[in-house]
Amino acid sequence: MEKYVVITAGGKGERMQSSVPKQLMDIAGKPMLLHVFERFLAYSAELRFVLVLPEAHHSEWESICHRYKLTTPHTLTGNGPTRFHSVKNGLKHVPHNALVAIHDGARPLVSVETISTAFFFAEKMGNAIPVISVNESVRIKDKALSTPISRDRVKLVQTPQCFRSTQIKKAYDISYQESFTDDATVLEASGERVYLTEGNIENIKVTTPSDRLIAEAMISKNNRD
Repeated sequence: MEKYVVITAGGKGERMQSSVPKQLMDIAGKPMLLHVFERFLAYSAELRFVLVLPEAHHSEWESICHRYKLTTPHTLTGNGPTRFHSVKNGLKHVPHNALVAIHDGARPLVSVETISTAFFFAEKMGNAIPVISVNESVRIKDKALSTPISRDRVKLVQTPQCFRSTQIKKAYDISYQESFTDDATVLEASGERVYLTEGNIENIKVTTPSDRLIAEAMISKNNRD
């Protein structure tokens, strides 16, 4: 099966306290999105890419590709009002009967192993959702009250979330709901079961200035190693 990657990069970066979209901010010497491309290319140079980016930044992205010599062919398309709509736009460029990984453009530290595992299980099971365990104590809050729950029952969800494309394209035909926080919740709404796979703890989502500092330190360390 052909393998596609849909990278969603529609964030404005407001919590980064910058006018530059976070996905185009430099981290360890290059824009964050370039690190994302490099992670997937380290897994396979045969992947087909779709980048979902606000149209206002298309020319800037093309300049970045020229400056950093990113020659990997990829389809560039516009975003939507929510992540749901952005992913739906990206999936229009993915054929049926393929495998597709949907990844946040603000996660530049996904490991090759996480990518490989997700694609492998998506082909076998229909989908694969990478998660990591929680180390801290966990409580559920209900107004003024809270109750503890076992941390073993809680998982933090990451991307890339991988699917057989026919299955996830059909799921995205549903109308948008606020409860759709990721692709797994969209798939579940279509009646499908989701399957969890192992993520990597370094695969943080860069959302705040402190996240950026952590990501830069980890990328710099990886480059030295």
